[in-house]
Formats: sequence, structure tokens, C-alpha cells
Amino acid sequence: MYIEIVPNRGSRPAILLREGWREDGKVRKRTLANLSDWPEHKVQALAAVLKGKAIIGDIENAFDVVRSLPHGHVAAVAGALKKLKLEEVLSGKSCHERDLCTAMIAARVTAPGSKLALARCLAEKTADSTLGEVLGLQDANEDDCYAAMDWLIARQDKIETTLAKRHLTEGSLVLYDVTSTYFEGRHCPLAKLGYSRDGKRENPQIVIGLLTDSQGCPVAIEVFDGNTGDPSTLGPQLQKLRERFDLKRIVLVGDRGMITDARIREELRGTDGLDWITCLRAPAIAKLLERGSFQLSLFDQRDLAEITDPAFPDERLIVCKNPLLAEERTRKRNELLAATDRELKAIAVAVARPTRPLRGRDLIGLRLGKVMGRFKMAKHYRITIENDAFRWERNEAAIAAEAALDGIYIVRTTVAVEKLSAEQVVCSYKQLSRVERAFRCLKTIDLRIRPIHHRKADRVRAHVLLCMLAYYVEWHMRRELAPMLFDDDDRASAEQRRDSVVAPALRSKRADAKARTKKTDLGAPVHSFQTLLRDLATIAKNRIQPRASGAPTFDIITKPTALQQRALELLGVRLLP
Repeated sequence: MYIEIVPNRGSRPAILLREGWREDGKVRKRTLANLSDWPEHKVQALAAVLKGKAIIGDIENAFDVVRSLPHGHVAAVAGALKKLKLEEVLSGKSCHERDLCTAMIAARVTAPGSKLALARCLAEKTADSTLGEVLGLQDANEDDCYAAMDWLIARQDKIETTLAKRHLTEGSLVLYDVTSTYFEGRHCPLAKLGYSRDGKRENPQIVIGLLTDSQGCPVAIEVFDGNTGDPSTLGPQLQKLRERFDLKRIVLVGDRGMITDARIREELRGTDGLDWITCLRAPAIAKLLERGSFQLSLFDQRDLAEITDPAFPDERLIVCKNPLLAEERTRKRNELLAATDRELKAIAVAVARPTRPLRGRDLIGLRLGKVMGRFKMAKHYRITIENDAFRWERNEAAIAAEAALDGIYIVRTTVAVEKLSAEQVVCSYKQLSRVERAFRCLKTIDLRIRPIHHRKADRVRAHVLLCMLAYYVEWHMRRELAPMLFDDDDRASAEQRRDSVVAPALRSKRADAKARTKKTDLGAPVHSFQTLLRDLATIAKNRIQPRASGAPTFDIITKPTALQQRALELLGVRLLP
């Protein structure tokens, strides 16, 4: 914007507030206000403001800032959505429901909250950001949001198929894992009591299965009843990959609780084009050691070896030993044993005390069961219970047998050695940590999928899908913003620093420097994703009301700091008008 003085023959010149821009290579301009009636000192003051010059005189009394709305974080997320063409993923045709779903995804990244809170955020009078203005949704209400969720869940299959075409190819590595999250209320048919990973055993929950590509980019998500076992979720995912996504060759990676022996026999073995990578459970590892399929002396000189065993036909077994993992398991077991000892001594004292002693096999066993259920150490003890006596001792042989396998794990796979070497198989299995990182982001630090308050099953599924799509946006934004975040933006050099694929992953020297100094290479403060969004939110869209009679309002966007400008450049977005 600028001030232009237009001659008017013999009359006073017209003083106009104008706005200019380029369109198709030509300069365009339009008049915003006629300032001809303004005193000269006010016109000069406004011209100085628009040119970024120092304000002099009584200019501070010439304007009122009638409203300021946070804008920078909205511009960043909206720009990222546009670059990813996520609106086209939702639907090829523009419609009100698609726009609302886009708003719900953007709001989940910038400020997770309820649909009522979103409706208030979008409304012009109650807005707490420019999201509604940027997306043209200032008249949306809560019911519109729920209707958009119903529209979205009906399109989930098409959305996931589109994402799969983007990120999965024939023979690609597919990561799959599950988690659970809890409900507030008991009226949703999906909400069931089950194994709670959130420590909320008294709350009903749902189980969520997430499919990603080898880099952890989310592709598909599915919601199951809260009492569904992990292995039971595998079948629908295989059907989704092979039939809906039309992938004939897949390498599926899942943990040992997911890809069990039963699932291998019933669903995986003998299926053309389907390979898998998983891990053996501790009892199976102990049996292999007893049969002599491998010796502990294997690890005197190396930490990885490939073996075979008749019990696992047509499979490759890669035995690994991680010394740091061994130390951690030893420490944890010793602490659990010490805690169990204290509780067992307390039971023995209660049985032997002279006043109100603990009596009866049932009562003693009930208290013992609580202890063993809490610490999971029953296999390491010999217990004797009588009506009026309780004795216990450690099973040192069992403890020693388990300790001998500390740090040892065995990765099993059907992938041919020509396709993946032993080191690549182990590395592929370790990539499951990327799905776990996605769950942490979804459930806690960023997107806050929990707790869930929806009652209808399809609304719950739509809520989870919205959260996955929000993580899809955040995942891509993090990759672009990595130089400014604590995230490692030089993984290639980090892998070169690691001596063995079995050893714990290392951070690159650049990432270590960022963590140590809290500064980037350019000397700017290092941010987390959320603190960087909060910093961008300080870029506000300010509505200015001149005090001159009849003068129209106009908007001015806060000038970005050097750090904010760097973030916008990395994302490849601009501050939207």
C-alpha cells in the first residue's frame, strides 16, 4: 500500500490510499480510501508508516488496532496442505465438506481441540486465528463439522488408496503396528475394556492399527474394538494391501506380538508375493539355544550371525546381541526382583504376625497374585503356600538362564538373501520405531488424539482418520523444517558413524551440535515442532482503523523475524493475504 497524489486541474489534488500488485506481468492497482480530507500531517504520517519509516509527531493517536489474529502458523500449515495437494486427496471436486475437513486437519496441527472449539475458531466474531478467513469458512458451525466427518469416513477407502499410490510400490517395505487409546464415557460400540497401553485400565478403549511406508509416512489407519488382540488385526491389513491397494509383492514388518506363529501358519505362509519380517519370542530363542542352533560364543567377535533351524523351514534367522540392551535388561530385572522381594517379605510378615495374621490359602494366594501380576516375576520364584505358612525363595537357575540371553534377539524373515542382506533385514525390523514415533505424536505431544468423546462408531473412525491426515501433514512439515528443529536432518552421516546395524542408532554430528548448543548452524535457537508453530503464530494479521472520519479499515500483517522468514522459506509457503 502507498499514498498517491493525483492532480485535479484547478482543484485540490486527490490524496488516495492505494494498493498495487503484479498480475500476468502487468502492474495493477486499486484505491482503498480517499484521504483528501485528511490534514497534511496525518497524510505524511501514514505515508511514513507505509514506507516503514520512523513515526513522528502524534501519529500514535491517528490509528486504532481494532483486532489482531495469529496468522503465521495458519499460513504455514495451509501452505503445506496446498503443496501436498491434500484437498485433492480428500476429493477431486471442491465442496463445503472438503473445505471443512481441510480446516479440521489444519486445526489438529495448529491447535488440537473439540469440534465446538473449532467452530468458534472459524467464526468471524469468535476467531482466535485467521484459519476461518484463510479457508473461507467463517460461517461454519459445530453441526457442519460433524456432517463433514460423516462425509469424510465414507471416503476413507479412496483416500487411503490415493496415499498408497503415492508412497507404496510393488515389493516395498510396509510397516504395521497397533496401539490403543482410551474413551471418556461408555456409549460407543467400539469402546471395550482391554489391554491399556495408556495405563487407564478402568477406561474403555479402542485399538488403532497404522500402516506406513518404510520411512514412517502414514498411509492407512483402522479402528478396532478395544478388546481386539494385536494378531487379529493383521488379516484386514493384508486384505487392504493386496486387494484395495492392488500390491502383488509386499514385505510386511511387524513385531513379535503381531506376526505370531499362528498368523504365519494361517495367513502368511504360502501366500505368493508376501514376505514378512518379525522377531522371535524369548521362549523360542531359549529353545534354539538348547538345541544348539547357535552358541553364545558366536558373539565373542561379532554381534550378528545368520543361522537356520528345522523348526523354521524356508526362513532366515538373524541372531543379534546388543551389549547396551543386555545391560538395560539386567538392570530392569534386578530392580523388579528387588521390588518383588520386598512385597513377598511383607506377605511373610503378615502371615507370621501374632495379631490378625493373614490366614488361608485363598487369601494368601490373592495377595501373592497381585504382587506377581504387578511385577511379572513369578517364573523366577519358588512359592509354598499353606493355610498358616508362606515361604518363598528365588529360582536362581531360572534367573541365570534368562540372564544368559540378555541382549540377544532373533529376527526372522522369509525375504530372500538376494533381496535383503542380514544387516538390511535387521535394519528393516528396527524401522518399526518410526511407527511408534507416529503413535507418540498422535497420542501425546502434538495431535492429541486422546481422550475420545465421540459416541458414534463412524465419528470415532473419522476422528482417528483426521488425526492420521494431520500427522501426514506434520510428517512432511518436519522433514522440511528439520534444520530448525531438534530432529536429525543428516541421517546419512549418522548411519556412517554407526559401527554395526545392531548397535543403537546414533545422531549425526550436526544433530549433536544442535542438542548441545541449542543453536542451529545459522545461530538461531533450535525449536521443537510445537514451539516453532507458536513462534510463527506471533505473525499477526492486524486490522487498523484510522481515526479520521469515514476512513476505511485496512489490514497489515506483522513483518516476520529472520527466524520466521527462514521457516516459511523452508516450507516453500508465503504469508497469505
